[in-house]
Amino acid sequence: MTRYFSRVVAVAASAAFALGLAACATGSTPSASPAGTTSTTPSASASVDVKQLTVTPGKLTIATGKPAYSPWVEDDKPESGKGFEAAVAYAVAEKLGFTKDEVVWKRTTFDEAVTPGPKAWDFNLQQFSITDERKKAVDFSSSYYTTSQAVLTYKGSKIAAAASLAELKAAKLGATIGTTSLSALNKVIAPTEAAKVFNNNDDAVLALKNKQIEGLVVDLPTALYLSAAVIDNGTIIGQLADNTGGDQFGLVLQKGSKLTAPVTAAVDALKADNTLATLEKTWLSESISVPVLQ
Repeated sequence: MTRYFSRVVAVAASAAFALGLAACATGSTPSASPAGTTSTTPSASASVDVKQLTVTPGKLTIATGKPAYSPWVEDDKPESGKGFEAAVAYAVAEKLGFTKDEVVWKRTTFDEAVTPGPKAWDFNLQQFSITDERKKAVDFSSSYYTTSQAVLTYKGSKIAAAASLAELKAAKLGATIGTTSLSALNKVIAPTEAAKVFNNNDDAVLALKNKQIEGLVVDLPTALYLSAAVIDNGTIIGQLADNTGGDQFGLVLQKGSKLTAPVTAAVDALKADNTLATLEKTWLSESISVPVLQ
């Protein structure tokens, strides 16, 4: 996905999707976790006193965008724990041994978060794709989300009511050359008519707007934006189950941060116990009515 779409998504897409978990304190007994899961996993800070490594000892300072949009953060209130990234943030905090009351939120721009230098927060999340170039300036945790691919169309198209992959096979579909979207289109949908290949995202979007194609395959965050702000009567048919090769989002930390290892361990633990999968289903599938196509 292009740099243009990766950031515009967070700003405009979700803004038009005003959709409507907070983690509880860790302890020796099971505690309520985001999205109704139950956690008995020991704190990821068991071997390190994480609370003494934070910018404010005893507090975990988390940053996100200003403003932050749905479905990543609901109603621009990350402290509510509602929205995929807000819920992930509190789940990580819980694994690190912090209660909700010990979490402090700050706001930053996307660009300032990934520039070199000291940070006034412990980690930042606002759909940062993990790249080698960015790793030169900041640290990343392991990935908490891999973008899936989605099929975008317009109201009234022949495939607008499609509910399965089989119903898409005879459609006129397109994607941008050299992208994961094109690979997924050919591999997962395997249309009977050769996919229309475009040189860039702008050309692909224009083709859909002009109804030269019936459906466009792009990553889900981009589809959210396009359907909300670019394509008249745009509608997302669904997302593909196979997200192989998608962009990976990671938590950003200051370069060389002593928190990088424990934060990564926390993310890995949330992946292992299926908390991340549960949150993804809750906030990036069910709440925005984008079903997984089978």
